[in-house]
Amino acid sequence: MCGAVRTAMVPRMSTAPDPARVHSAPVAFDPAFARALPVFAPGSVWLVGAGPGDPGLLTLQAAWGLSQADVVFFDALVNDAVLNFAAPAAELAFVGKRAGCPSPKQSEINARLIDAARAGKRVLRLKGGDPYVFGRGAEEAQGLVAAGVPFRVAPGVTAGVGGLAAAGIPVTHRDVNQSVTFLTAHDASGGLSARLDWAALSAGSPVLVVYMGFRLMRVIAEKLMEAGRPASEPAAIVAQATTPRQKVVRTTLGRLAAGEDAGGLEPPVLVVVGGVVALAPVLGVGGYAAPSDEAGG
Repeated sequence: MCGAVRTAMVPRMSTAPDPARVHSAPVAFDPAFARALPVFAPGSVWLVGAGPGDPGLLTLQAAWGLSQADVVFFDALVNDAVLNFAAPAAELAFVGKRAGCPSPKQSEINARLIDAARAGKRVLRLKGGDPYVFGRGAEEAQGLVAAGVPFRVAPGVTAGVGGLAAAGIPVTHRDVNQSVTFLTAHDASGGLSARLDWAALSAGSPVLVVYMGFRLMRVIAEKLMEAGRPASEPAAIVAQATTPRQKVVRTTLGRLAAGEDAGGLEPPVLVVVGGVVALAPVLGVGGYAAPSDEAGG
């Protein structure tokens, strides 16, 4: 969804809020509790993780920061409901990236964060999941350091852990795996990354969690099988994790390579490969009423 549409869905006043406001946001913080939270100083930037989708998984520090921010720069994967934690007078600015939609360059986003902070605003950069997990948060932090702008990182629940848990898939289980690998298969251009060592991934990690792999899941599965992973290995596709639109498709690596099970799914999508997927039928009853399909037969 392009920025103009997102902005229209969450209209906000563009005027500067009262710097003295404290509890004007939808979530009111007890004053004694609020004193234990970090001060959001004017002229600073918070890099905040919005979690995997469900606004209930937002951290207290993230909700507090949203309630105090003068301007919120948010990404495409941020749930609209999370934006409602922002103060009514906060300015909301969409800076997300979506295939087929115009999107700002990273250097432009960095410049906007710096300019807003230098204007004396409390600037909150809101990212899906965790800002430092495939979210370019570290690049933005480097830009802030170079510009001498003070910043804080508020970690969030990353989709590769929280999103899979909501699908009944634990990333680790003592009887299944002692390690897990998180990866994104595409490079900065959106194509398959040439920097991935498929042989090492195939042989070295019993569980693989692929972020942003929707368009490339067939070639990812092919690469893993070429490197030695069996076609019968359990795999799953988790779409729209932790939201009412969550859908879980349990399948195999071979069926992923054949492109047989992705129909009707919409990003954001996680792909997980490994024995922990077999636990989903038992553990998938734990909290998220989302449709689940067993692929193939």
